[in-house]
Amino acid sequence: MDELLLIGQILGPFGVRGQVKVKAFTDRPDHIARQVRTIFTGPGRPPLTLRRLTEHKPGLLIATFEGITTREAAEELRGEELYIRAVDAAPLASDEYFLHDLVGLAVSTTAGEAVGSVREVLETGAGEVLVVARAGQPDALVPMVRDFIAELDIPGRRVVIIPIEGLL
Repeated sequence: MDELLLIGQILGPFGVRGQVKVKAFTDRPDHIARQVRTIFTGPGRPPLTLRRLTEHKPGLLIATFEGITTREAAEELRGEELYIRAVDAAPLASDEYFLHDLVGLAVSTTAGEAVGSVREVLETGAGEVLVVARAGQPDALVPMVRDFIAELDIPGRRVVIIPIEGLL
């Protein structure tokens, strides 16, 4: 199966004609609205055909799907996560990356000392934070800002950090 990217989650119906409110996990809803027609939900559910997608408010989208024409049908989709094929995603700029690409990266210091590997990425209001799993020690939290990240090499599967005092 194609690699899928999470783009949002259905919060519930919007109106009485089958539209749904979607919490956006993408910063490119315009690309999805113009270029994507097939949306995937949970396992065992058939894909949905996207007819229309608009930004209602920042972070909140309104979606219309083929065959979902009543509030009751829209209600059945409440809580469903929405995915698109990775190949359908907007092209990334040279300095952009998908957050899921960071998981599993080897983490080392600028001195070459191995620290651990990225276990997950937390999204905070101020930016992303790497959760670095370390052998025999508690996880380390490393903010994804230039003060702490010396090098991010996605193809090489590594990130080099600047370990200021107290970071680790």
